[in-house]
Amino acid sequence: MEYISQEGYDKMVAELHELMTVERPRISEAISEARDKGDLSENFEYHAAKREQGKLEGRIDRLKVKLTNARIIERNRLTADAVQLFSTVKLTDLTHNREMKYTIVNPMEADFSTGKISIKTPIAQGLLKKRVGDIVEIKVPAGMLKLRIDNISIM
Repeated sequence: MEYISQEGYDKMVAELHELMTVERPRISEAISEARDKGDLSENFEYHAAKREQGKLEGRIDRLKVKLTNARIIERNRLTADAVQLFSTVKLTDLTHNREMKYTIVNPMEADFSTGKISIKTPIAQGLLKKRVGDIVEIKVPAGMLKLRIDNISIM
């Protein structure tokens, strides 16, 4: 079971719908057109479309499993007294004297470009259960980070 935000759940449902109602028929049509061109043993378009179909069906299956195992967490049940899943944490990197802000999410919703980091990352693991004012040292691939928690809110 994976806890997920309503936003993340809705995004996966929309992607699954798109794959099943738009992409699946498009690939089926491409396979049909390629099949009509004759000898399948040397038909590159047919084999490419079949490979694409395999990837698509794999993605659909993975999404279905994720949605089956997803449990939507209600934000109103979360508190901002300590870092947890779906916390937005403002930090000061004392090692490099810079401010940072991360939202801790499940791996399915992680997107570093928007500041959403997986709960399984070293930084998130080091922050869990910590409170405002705490200073933590976290080992990351680039070395050690010394972080001060300045604020915690719920995403």
